[in-house]
Amino acid sequence: MAITNNEILLMAEVVSREKDLDKEIIFKAIEAALATATRKWYSGEIDARVSIHRDTGDYDTFRVWEVISDDEEVELPDAQIPLSEARESDDEVEVGDLIEEPMDKVEFGRIAAQAAKQVIMQKVREAERLQIAERYAERVGTLVSGTVKRMERGNAIIDLGDAEALLPKSGMIPREGLRPGDRIRALLEKIDEEARGPQLILSRLSPQYLIELFRLEVPEVSEGIIEILGAARDPGSRAKISVRSNDNNVDPVGACVGIRGSRVQSVSNEIAGERVDIIVYSENIAEFVIQALAPAEVESILVDEETRQMDVVVTEENLSRAIGRGGQNVRLASELTGWELNLMTDADAAEKHEREQHELVASFMTQLDIDENVATILAQEGFNTLEEIAYVPKQELLDIEEFDEDIVEELRNRAQDTLLTTAIADQEGKEPTEDLLNMEGMDEDTARALAAGGIRSMEDLAECAMDEVLEVVAMDPERASALIMTARAPWFE
Repeated sequence: MAITNNEILLMAEVVSREKDLDKEIIFKAIEAALATATRKWYSGEIDARVSIHRDTGDYDTFRVWEVISDDEEVELPDAQIPLSEARESDDEVEVGDLIEEPMDKVEFGRIAAQAAKQVIMQKVREAERLQIAERYAERVGTLVSGTVKRMERGNAIIDLGDAEALLPKSGMIPREGLRPGDRIRALLEKIDEEARGPQLILSRLSPQYLIELFRLEVPEVSEGIIEILGAARDPGSRAKISVRSNDNNVDPVGACVGIRGSRVQSVSNEIAGERVDIIVYSENIAEFVIQALAPAEVESILVDEETRQMDVVVTEENLSRAIGRGGQNVRLASELTGWELNLMTDADAAEKHEREQHELVASFMTQLDIDENVATILAQEGFNTLEEIAYVPKQELLDIEEFDEDIVEELRNRAQDTLLTTAIADQEGKEPTEDLLNMEGMDEDTARALAAGGIRSMEDLAECAMDEVLEVVAMDPERASALIMTARAPWFE
C-alpha cells in the first residue's frame, strides 16, 4: 500500500496536533523520509530531494548533483558532476553548489511505505525532543516534579507531564528504592546534547537540589529575606546548609526549621530522611567553622590563610563527635566552609606546636648562625620567617627583654644578608649556561627565556621535545625544532 497524498496531509495534521509541533516541522520530516526512501529505491547511489505541496499533499522529487572542480576525482558518479559539465546548462554555477533536475517520483510499495513512516516518526521524535530541550533550557538548575514512569536498567524515566526526563542511577539517593508511580522532585541538572537527540537529565544528589527544596518550602528564602549560601551533602544520610538573614528581625535557622520542625521535616522527607543541619553563616571564618562542626565543641583554632587550612583543637571527649561517623561531620563541615580542617586533641596540638617550634629554632640557628637561646627567644616571641626579622619595625625587636640595640641590629643585618644571598642563588639558578648562550642559532633573549623555564643548558634543550620548548618560549615550531637538533648534535659526534 503506497503513501497517498491524503495520508501525507492527515499525518502532518494529526502528528502536529498530538505532539504540539509546528506542522512545517512534520512536513520537513516527511520530505526527509521520502528522500531517504527514494535513495534506497535506487540503492543509495543517487542523492534526492522531495518537496511536498502543503495544500494538496502531492510531492515532487528532484535528483541532486554536487558540483565539484574539474581537477577533483569523481568519487560518487551518480551524485557528483564536474564544473565544466554543470556549466553546459548553467554558466553561473560554482564549485560546491547543488543543482537539481526533476525526476519521476517513486510509488512506494507496502514495505517501502512502512520504512518511510518509521523514518518520519523518528524525525518527529527528534524534533519533539529538540523543542522540549529549548523549552526547558532556561530551567536548568531548578526543580522539576514528575512521576516515575518506568525503570530501565536501574535508571528511572520520569514523566514531567509535557516531557520525559532521565534520572540516572548515579543521580539517585542511595537505597531510596523508586518504583513506577512514585511522585518525586529532582533538579534539572543538564540537557544532554550527546544522546540521541537532546535529553533532560535529572539529579537528586546535587547540593543545589537541597537548596532548591528549601527555596520551595521556606517563603523567606524565595523572597530573598534569607539567603542559603552553600550546602554540603552525604546523600540519604546527612547534610549541612549555611544560611544568612537580610532582616535582623528574622531568625534564619528558625525560619528554615519551621513550626515544630515542619519545614525542615518536609525537605528531609523528600530526600529519603536525610538529616539536615542548618548553620548560621559568619564572615568570621573561625566562627563559621565552629558553627559548622556542631554539635562538637571547639577549644581553639589555628588559621593558615595561605593554604586555607585550619587546625581545630577539641577535647578528647569531643573528638569522635567532631569527626562523625566515618568522618562525615568534619568532611561536610570542610565542604561547606571551603577550608581543609585538621582535627586534633589538646595533646596533639601541643605536640605539633612543640615539633614546629623545634624546627623553627633549628632553621633560625642555621640561617642566622645564632645559638639556640637566641633562636628560641625569636620563636617564642612569634617570629616565623626571616622576612619578619629583617623588615618588621625595629622597635618590635627592641621590645624583647633579652635583646639590646646591638643584638637587634646584628639580627636584622644577618636576616637581610641571608635573604639577599638566597635571592641571588635563585636568580643564578635561572641563568643560562655559556654553552646555551653561545649555541648556533641562539640569541640572548631566547636563552634567558628558556633558562627561566628550567631549560638552562644545551643538554637540557637536547632532552626536550618540541612541545616542551614551545610551552616555555613562543617561537616558530621550525625554529624550535632546529634549536633542539643543534643541541643534540654532540650526541652524534
